[in-house]
Amino acid sequence: MYPHGMTKRGAGSGGRGLSVYVFPFDSFLISVFEFWTVHNENGLVISSSPFRCTAMTRVSNLMLLISLLLLILKGRRALCINTQHTFLIANDTFLKDGKPFRILGGEIHYFRVPAMYWEDRLLRAKSLGLNTVQTYVPWNLHEPEPDQLDLSELENYLKLAHKLDLLIMLRIGPYVCGEWDFGGFPAWLLAKQPPLRLRTSDASFLELVDKWWDTLLPTVVRFLYSRGGPVIMLQVENEYGSFGDDKLYLQHLVAQARYHLGDDVILYTTDGASKGNLENGSISSSNVYAAVDFATGSDPASAFLLQKLYNAPGKSPPLSAEFYTGWLTHWGERLAKTDAEGTASALADLLGVNGSVVLYMAHGGTNFGFSSGANTGGDSSEFQPDITSYDYDAPIGEAGDVSGEKFQALQKVLAQYHKSALPPSPPLPPRRQYGTVELTMVASIFDVLELLSKPSQGIQNEIPVYMEYLNQASGFILYQSVLPLHTKPGSQISVVEVHDRAQVYISLDETVSARKSDNLVFVGVMERWSMKSLALSSTTGKPGLQIYILVENMGRVNYGEYIFDPKGINCSVLLDEFPILNWRAHPIPLSDITVLSADFLQLQQQKGLHRRIIGNQMNLTTLSDSDFRGPSFFQGTLKIDSADGPADTFLSLRHWTKGVAFINGYNLGRFWPLRGPQCTLYIPAPLLKYGDNELVILELDRPNPDGIVELLDKGDFTCGNHTGTHMPLLSNKRRTPGWMVNNGL
Repeated sequence: MYPHGMTKRGAGSGGRGLSVYVFPFDSFLISVFEFWTVHNENGLVISSSPFRCTAMTRVSNLMLLISLLLLILKGRRALCINTQHTFLIANDTFLKDGKPFRILGGEIHYFRVPAMYWEDRLLRAKSLGLNTVQTYVPWNLHEPEPDQLDLSELENYLKLAHKLDLLIMLRIGPYVCGEWDFGGFPAWLLAKQPPLRLRTSDASFLELVDKWWDTLLPTVVRFLYSRGGPVIMLQVENEYGSFGDDKLYLQHLVAQARYHLGDDVILYTTDGASKGNLENGSISSSNVYAAVDFATGSDPASAFLLQKLYNAPGKSPPLSAEFYTGWLTHWGERLAKTDAEGTASALADLLGVNGSVVLYMAHGGTNFGFSSGANTGGDSSEFQPDITSYDYDAPIGEAGDVSGEKFQALQKVLAQYHKSALPPSPPLPPRRQYGTVELTMVASIFDVLELLSKPSQGIQNEIPVYMEYLNQASGFILYQSVLPLHTKPGSQISVVEVHDRAQVYISLDETVSARKSDNLVFVGVMERWSMKSLALSSTTGKPGLQIYILVENMGRVNYGEYIFDPKGINCSVLLDEFPILNWRAHPIPLSDITVLSADFLQLQQQKGLHRRIIGNQMNLTTLSDSDFRGPSFFQGTLKIDSADGPADTFLSLRHWTKGVAFINGYNLGRFWPLRGPQCTLYIPAPLLKYGDNELVILELDRPNPDGIVELLDKGDFTCGNHTGTHMPLLSNKRRTPGWMVNNGL
């Protein structure tokens, strides 16, 4: 390693060689040292004399002195590593600039918070008593399509953290989990053939990881603490010990990280505090620090003693890299809540045995768009998708709240480890209850399929294929075919497996343009977690009729053995056990619904373009419980004319059924109040504007009969029938954290 910014040019490996050490200075290079080295036959240096090269003139010496002086004045390092910027481990202690340091960290994901609110949330973290922020780096966020990389969001977050004097622990994956779609892997990995063996030493998989890291890590290196930046540690993989034991895979990741980052940064792993997890997931032989996580309230001293067995002597400062302040929530469960005083007491116990800590989460944020992940139970069909909110019952609420008991209780504990008073939290961003917005049904998804489908004409295949094979990452996919000759009343439609939820329709019109008619009949729903066949009636059980299957991607599995989770249908659709062939697939990513804006206005003005599905009435107020409306877009306008400008608000979808909501073209996320518990979607003020704001809802099933939504000044999580437990630590149907695996839990 050479001093920051320096490189070694032309070094000989034996005999005589000229070694020139140079460092960058603005747009040109200036010689610093020139050594004439003499090596013996074994390559050992016999002598080394500076400035023996005759090319070194008095002018260059003068340039050297001037350059060094300017570097000193500019505060830049030149000839040696700046010992004032080190973060090391010695004597089982973190050392920051040579002094003992306790990490008081919290997890805050830049990708779950609007960029305009980053500073607000980070300042709240400092007010809580944190000196460090930990965050994942999701591969799929920064490379959603092959070779289309953009790291500007990460760079801006790191710059802001540095400005606010917060240190960063960066979890670079390539797998991150985090209740994030596909655990942070990009969806296009699922289309590779032969299929990749994710999280293993599979050469094809590692080649893609290396290519990703070849861009990521040279960017990160500029932000290392040893180079004057905020990044003190980088985590390799994530809780790998609860997944596999492929040491070649882990060692390859470490080698790549060291190649790009050098040796003056701490690499670490995080695994549950059990022997099995740490044996599988730690890499102590590669000088990688092993951190642990464990159940909030369990004995931290025992966990830290176990941790020491998997670190080199003197290299095991006690650290809980995920101290759970709350828990995640799936659709259909009660909102996860944990006791504030119990959490604070557990934190006090951990810090009382000289531990460092990262609160998971300090601030959860929101799974905007289609970013939320899912878990499974004993098999892939036990599918548990995460809600859109990632509040996590964290001390800093989804919308920035710090008035709750948990924030106060944890702050009181953390304040004891600061020499001066903690800074106050910034004022809460303004909130407003904007009231009721009336919505108008403007088109079914079938009416505007050409505008939404990528490509507009669809893609022909013999049998249905997964959306990833069609270069689609998220959203919906519509499969279209024709009922075969053996169709009859009572015929059964079935699919071996659908990922994740399918709505089936039959058109009573035999033409290809049948979906443009008023004659679509809803047949039923097939769901991943409750697969069943659907019977055709005397009306729909006729050969030659068009069949449509709309499949929703509800979020890819982000944890466990079933993480390989492509979406849609990739097998035969059967009619009475015989396959239906010749399907046209229409990918509907909904990545840009602004294409509909002008058409919305036209459709509203053109009488007769409101397509209804049989069994429903156009007047929403006449809907009965037995009525059903197919997937349709509704549009309304939120007018903001307050002199104070836009404020945070919460879109209440109570009395709606299931779908996706957009404000000014921005995807707020999925809603499913019928299942609950989430009734509202958080709308941060930066997404709004003065004047008219276009609200668009894609309702998949039945709309609110009143045709309205409400904008509230607080979130609501009281919808649905809550069949799950509020803190299901022992449930086998949700993500099992690393500390539970191999611990008999």
